[in-house]
Amino acid sequence: MFEKNGGALSSLATAIALLVVWEGATRLLGIPTYLLPAPSVIASDFARNWPRIADSSWITTLNMVAGFVLSVLVGIPLAMALAYSPQVERSIYPIVVFLQILPKIAIAPLFIVWFGFGTMPKVLLVFLLTFFPIVVNTVVGFKSVDPGVMELARSTGAGALRTFYKIRFPSALPSIFVGLKIAAALASTAAVVAEFVASDSGLGYLIITYNGQLATPMVFATIIVLGVIGLVFYFLIEFVERLVVPWHVSMRGDQAGA
Repeated sequence: MFEKNGGALSSLATAIALLVVWEGATRLLGIPTYLLPAPSVIASDFARNWPRIADSSWITTLNMVAGFVLSVLVGIPLAMALAYSPQVERSIYPIVVFLQILPKIAIAPLFIVWFGFGTMPKVLLVFLLTFFPIVVNTVVGFKSVDPGVMELARSTGAGALRTFYKIRFPSALPSIFVGLKIAAALASTAAVVAEFVASDSGLGYLIITYNGQLATPMVFATIIVLGVIGLVFYFLIEFVERLVVPWHVSMRGDQAGA
């Protein structure tokens, strides 16, 4: 516990030191605000425009969460099918990889043609960008079950369903959460890319608008808010992981420290 608190304090101190250096450098060197605004200027402009950023943050967060949830609902069952059926893996997995390789910015205009400028294109782009890490890590998790444990379960007469819920799924959970955390970190990027291409609202739209107005302090403020949203989303998934798999080796360090 003390190590975690110490790490948090160290990170906070480092962040404050960087802000102080940033503030001092912009003032001493006389850097124009439109090139690199001081943190104080960013904070001041952010406070004046907070209502608009709050509304846009809500829109972007909804798109992130909707696309992420869709990727979980589709990705985990598909990964289970890939892990347990070699035929499905041979026929479907190359398509999954191909979808990941395709640049998402190139697919966005097609989504606009098909679904218009509403929420659907943005949710689908978030889904496409967060889908792959969930599938890959879930497949690895289900394929990494200890064969010896499975043999022991069969020798005790455990059926396929009981074996799945008692052994296969719990053993795969750590890998599944790795995929979920990677996807959570990518969700904000996907949402903003979608809003760059097809939106009249959201943080991505604000960034383009402020950049066109040379309102660099507000560009920085919007980017920082976007980063905070992504960070909260990531640590929320990590918090759920600690609740669901407290027995995993990755959690033992925290328990030992406590």
